[in-house]
Amino acid sequence: MTVAFLNLSWPTFAEALSLGGIYALMAVGIGLVFGVLRLVNFAYGQLIMAGAYAIAYSSQWGWPTWGGIMLCFAVVLALSTAMDWLVFRPLRGHSPAVMLVATFAVAFLLQSIAMLAFGQLGTVASSIGPLNQPWDIGGVLIRKIAVVSIAIAAFCLVLLQLLLTRTSVGLHMRAASMDFRTSRMLGVRANRVISLAVLLSGALAAVVAVMLTVQSPLVTPDFALRDTIVVLAGVVVGGLNRPIPATLGGFTIGFATGVLGGALPTNQSQYLPALVFAAVILVLLVRPRGLFDFSKTVERV
Repeated sequence: MTVAFLNLSWPTFAEALSLGGIYALMAVGIGLVFGVLRLVNFAYGQLIMAGAYAIAYSSQWGWPTWGGIMLCFAVVLALSTAMDWLVFRPLRGHSPAVMLVATFAVAFLLQSIAMLAFGQLGTVASSIGPLNQPWDIGGVLIRKIAVVSIAIAAFCLVLLQLLLTRTSVGLHMRAASMDFRTSRMLGVRANRVISLAVLLSGALAAVVAVMLTVQSPLVTPDFALRDTIVVLAGVVVGGLNRPIPATLGGFTIGFATGVLGGALPTNQSQYLPALVFAAVILVLLVRPRGLFDFSKTVERV
């Protein structure tokens, strides 16, 4: 069976939706920290990598699947908190360029530590392999992880939207993302808002780590690095200054990557990154502020 308008198989369409959902979660995680700190965290992929290693080694230790997932969340949240206390807070008063370079340094530090500790060949996470098996849905075989990823991504995005729109803490985070200095003058507690944003971002990184590890069980020191670069491009394409456009940008580039990856022949898959980033350049030339950023700006005279 195929999807008529693209002549793609339904499994490929489901995989593209799944990748779009995962990239949307990554875009939200990156956007939360950017909203309160105006900082693009280039070490986000290494948080996902650390969570993937936790899952891989928990399976080698004979832990149950739920134990590996809990360890993944514990490791990623601990690293996120340490990054906030040791890097973000001491440099908060410095220029964005200084903080940006610091996240680069943290990213390569974590990658080097993983390479020294676990080697370059990688480790296989075997405990969550059953999620890679196919489901027979109406005569179509679709991997379980594709369906589960779509459901989890939708659930997390809805839950996060409710948090941001229906709670006082979410209101403070939204106010801080619009104008951090003014919101502090109006009584928003800066440290509380930043810590919550970092923790939420880390929790989303842990969710992504679980889903990516199921899809790609071989965990290496550069695990999720390429995905992070693609998501950053998607966030810029969507509109970095607003959470919803950034999320839509992450989903769009993930879905497009999945569709193109399924449509291209195997011997031409090496052209996929070139096609994706050529499309990114084209979009930015047409809409420099982002494909989904329709907010109006007031010109100063």
